[in-house]
Amino acid sequence: MAFIKTVPPAQAEGPVREMYERVHAQMGFLPNWAQAFSARPSVLEGWMALLKSIRSNLSVRAYELSTLAAARAIRSTYCSLAHGSVLATKVFDPAAVTAIMKDTREAPLEPRERAMMRFAEKVALHADQIGQADVDELKSHGYRDEEIFDIAATAAARCFFAKLVDALGVQADASFNDIDPGMLSALTVGRPVATR
Repeated sequence: MAFIKTVPPAQAEGPVREMYERVHAQMGFLPNWAQAFSARPSVLEGWMALLKSIRSNLSVRAYELSTLAAARAIRSTYCSLAHGSVLATKVFDPAAVTAIMKDTREAPLEPRERAMMRFAEKVALHADQIGQADVDELKSHGYRDEEIFDIAATAAARCFFAKLVDALGVQADASFNDIDPGMLSALTVGRPVATR
């Protein structure tokens, strides 16, 4: 499950047990990524606080599309699956998410959303190459400075989480094998999904 030793749920005590209980209560199960944070539960607490502050400024659609763009860019299977699944459940359907992930013309996105996703991808891959023209393109689609900050923060935060779990060898939960096969294939962009 990971390259480092993690605390099995049955052996969790103190802050690790508390973290496991909070995550389980929120998600209904204990995902693989949570067990990786057993090495430093306070880091997960900090991450959750940061994430909450970023998400509070965006619609579900904007947040998930920006996150998916960053996850796809850095080849994070786990994050692509997690956020693609949210999009398929709350905003689109599996076929639409598959089209978005493959960046096809059939993807049901507005021009401003395509621009937002391009920007999030560039933040994830080449933040040092972003220039005024990139920001001006977003402004031409009606994005305000605060919203541009939110998109950049979303993409940058995704890089932290995705790169951390990938660096530790954490695989996406085996339950993702149950989603639409076409969407599963499109969203598996890096490390393979865990087997049962």
